[in-house]
This record gives sequence, C-alpha cells and structure tokens, in this order.
Amino acid sequence: MRIAVISDTHDRYPPHLPQRIQGADEIWHLGDVSAPAILDELSLIGPPLHVVQGNCDFYPWPTSLRRKIHDVCCQLVHAPPPGLLREYCDILLHGHTHIPRDQVIDGIRWLNPGSVSLPRGGHPPSFGWLTIGPDKSVEWSIEHL
Repeated sequence: MRIAVISDTHDRYPPHLPQRIQGADEIWHLGDVSAPAILDELSLIGPPLHVVQGNCDFYPWPTSLRRKIHDVCCQLVHAPPPGLLREYCDILLHGHTHIPRDQVIDGIRWLNPGSVSLPRGGHPPSFGWLTIGPDKSVEWSIEHL
C-alpha cells in the first residue's frame, strides 16, 4: 500500500500537488486543512482520503485516526503528543511543526511530511510517501515540491 501523506495546507497547496500524488492507494491529511474545499479537490484524485483535525480547523473531523495496514498500526494526529503514547501504535504520523521528521522514540516511528504550503526551518514545501508492504516492511520518503 502506497500512501501520500500531506499536512498543513492552510487553504492552499502548489498547483502540481495533485499530479504528484497520482498513483497513491490512499491520501492522508494530517490537519490544518483550513478550507474544506481543499479536501473536495484532493478527493477528485480518486483514492480514499482520510483527514484529522488540526488546531486551525473548525470542522467535525476526528482529532485522531488509527489505520491498520498489513498489521502495521498507524496513528494519525495533527500535533505530536507530549511524552509517551498511551495507546500502542507502530507509526505515529503528525503535522503541526511544518518540519519533516523521521525518528524512532521508544520503539514508535514518528513521521512528519512537513508542510505543502508553509514550510519552516529552511525546508522546502513537501509531502511524504509511506509504503507498507504485505510483509510489514515500511518505507518513508519526503518529496519536495
């Protein structure tokens, strides 16, 4: 399964983003959508779209979402939780910081695709590709826009 992971669109994204995420099996948006019309546009790409609510969102999307792909448990949130996770997951995906991340803490892999519209820390706009194989293999890569 190949998943396009985006975050922190804040009402906009580069016009070539939909073309860049063609071929995804799913699209995960990690919050701060700001304008729901963005989700309408992304849903036209075709694969299932899953979204969590960010601190700049005022819509009834879930604040946390769990997806299990080939027995790999993924927790989707907007802001990274402080301290240890209370619930078990293999991968925690978050946005909020606008800075890409790939880090293992206490056996949990923390991933952040950065921001497609307002990057920070000298990083270019970006999104992530998460690939989870039937053998539970996990690949993560950042694509610059």
